[in-house]
Amino acid sequence: MSSVEQKSINIKVIPRSSVSHIEEDLMGNLKVRVKAPPVGGQANQELIGLLAEYYNVSKDQVEIIKGRTSRNKVIRIN
Repeated sequence: MSSVEQKSINIKVIPRSSVSHIEEDLMGNLKVRVKAPPVGGQANQELIGLLAEYYNVSKDQVEIIKGRTSRNKVIRIN
């Protein structure tokens, strides 16, 4: 991704999974399973780390723009 390109992605997060991984459907929506519980932002932090690795960007470039306390989120990748 170039530094000026931005991408918004719809994501469904499933916390407390046995394995952390990312699944993408044909529409480009992601289902992300994270091991962390949804307590104190732990699942969100793990989600940001997984997405940063998946898109090969730094964690600072991944931002939750909608749904911080919901399983359904909109994420922006800068």
